Amino acid sequence: MAPQSVLITGCSEGGIGYALAVEFQKRGLHVFATARTVAKMAKLENVPNVTLLSLDVTSPESIAAAVEAVKLKTGGTLSCLVNNSGSQYVMPILDLDINKAKEMYEVNVWGVVAVTQAFAPLVISAKGSIVNMASIAGCMYPPFMGLYSASKSAIATVSEALRLEMKPFGVKVVTVITGSVQSNIFANAPEHHLPPGSRYASAEKAIANRAAGKDVKQHSTPEEFARSLVSDVLGGASGKVYRGKMSTMVRVVSTYMPTFIIDKLSELDTGLDQVKAKP
Repeated sequence: MAPQSVLITGCSEGGIGYALAVEFQKRGLHVFATARTVAKMAKLENVPNVTLLSLDVTSPESIAAAVEAVKLKTGGTLSCLVNNSGSQYVMPILDLDINKAKEMYEVNVWGVVAVTQAFAPLVISAKGSIVNMASIAGCMYPPFMGLYSASKSAIATVSEALRLEMKPFGVKVVTVITGSVQSNIFANAPEHHLPPGSRYASAEKAIANRAAGKDVKQHSTPEEFARSLVSDVLGGASGKVYRGKMSTMVRVVSTYMPTFIIDKLSELDTGLDQVKAKP
């Protein structure tokens, strides 16, 4: 019987994927840690039972090559697939570049679907699990993050449908509603600027703070988050799990609070109170 194995997308150092790779390795699994640029995972190179793979979730050729590499190592099984790769785009909807928004969807939604389709035969063979990273942003509608939130809401819905579709094959699917976690998703984002003539110019500082993750003061560390989530996965979790700072609060607010309260909370520290209508 092949030892348990896990493949994780988006494992660049400093992020959730990297912490998950370390934690799964500690728990005795063989880890396939992946990123578009292998050099960004360099510190994992000499860790026992960790295999580094190049994987671009938007490239069919890259995905196919990763599948073949895993098959060669495991004999055609994979105990767990963690779809962690993600991209963020913060911009008022009236100002956003649709091509950039599409690029984000390619990673956050279509990339997850493509990787899942490719690795599904291996996971089914192992009667394993698939873990998809959604977000508390997808439970709410934070201003200037509308398209990002929509992508995370979309993947949560896709993931829950997948959970039912995979039941006949003995595969569990976990939808992670990720709270506030220190991550390199902000560090990797370019300096934020609104386009010239934006109607939201008076809120530009607040929007830039949001793009840089400075609007949230409390974060879980990636290591704390990883310990909790790996315990969930190895414990047989299925369906939605809420992990990371603020995840429980957002779950309660989005489920039980009336819209006018959610609106007020969503507008805090956004600068929208400084925005005036132009003629």
